[in-house]
Amino acid sequence: MMKKTQMAGPESTIAISRRRPGSRGLEPFVFSTLNTIFMIILVIVTLYPFLNTIVVSFNAGNDTIRGGLYLWPRQFTLQNYKAVFVSGTIYNAFLISVARTVLSTLLNIFLTTMLAYALSRRNFVFRKPITTVFVLTMYFNAGLIPGYFLMKDLNLINNFFVYVLPSMISAFNLIVIRTYIYTIPESLVESAKIDGAGDFKIFWRIILPLCKPVLATIALFVAVGAWNSWFDAFLYTSSQQELSTLQYELMKLLSSSMNANSNPSVSNGVGMQNATQVTPISIRAAVTVVASIPILVVYPFMQKYFVVGLNVGSVKE
Repeated sequence: MMKKTQMAGPESTIAISRRRPGSRGLEPFVFSTLNTIFMIILVIVTLYPFLNTIVVSFNAGNDTIRGGLYLWPRQFTLQNYKAVFVSGTIYNAFLISVARTVLSTLLNIFLTTMLAYALSRRNFVFRKPITTVFVLTMYFNAGLIPGYFLMKDLNLINNFFVYVLPSMISAFNLIVIRTYIYTIPESLVESAKIDGAGDFKIFWRIILPLCKPVLATIALFVAVGAWNSWFDAFLYTSSQQELSTLQYELMKLLSSSMNANSNPSVSNGVGMQNATQVTPISIRAAVTVVASIPILVVYPFMQKYFVVGLNVGSVKE
């Protein structure tokens, strides 16, 4: 019995030495260190372009041309932002952009979710043909000219609702929301029907609250798209200054500054008294910052839902 114990002694000692915490703790330490370094580099690469744009927007235009700007302006100035806000149309355009963004987002979310709920019901006879029609709109488009004549026939030219009505339903958002509704247990809907709830009450009291993560994600996409849109203002409301959007006004400002830079004899119409302090590069940076601030303010409040909504449809019940 003693011999067996003595023979097993060295083997057990080797096994214990292999299980030492110090030897196995090196691997997680190396991984966490490399992972931290990689994430820091990723954050720097992601944030640096925007930080550099802010620096350029606060730097004198003639000094920006020299290059070499990184994280701090060499010649601090507010002339770029004065050139952006000197026009009185900017403030009204800002209100129009906010109104179209809020209204488009609310209508798109509500109507698209309502349609997605109807198409997710398996007892709805026409759900497959209607879904097919919406999917076809993602691949086929009538074109720019037919679309313009359609807006004209609907009396939407030089009308505020030309910003809202064409974007009330999105085929892609419809498919995403419908896929998310499929993950909601059918027993919740059946129990509500047993209690006497109608379809609209089920939609309002059960479906909408449970779809909050995906709706926050879709709302962010719709809001960013509506906020950044300027081409529809150029097509449909360019003759009505009071209906101009912020993005369209900033686009005109950038275009006029580039024209003034190429031809100093041409008036740019934005009140640039000192051409050496304002250049197209500095104006472009200031325009980018002004256009991005509202979305950057809204995003932190929706981020917790945005992360969950990105995984829509990944888990089926």
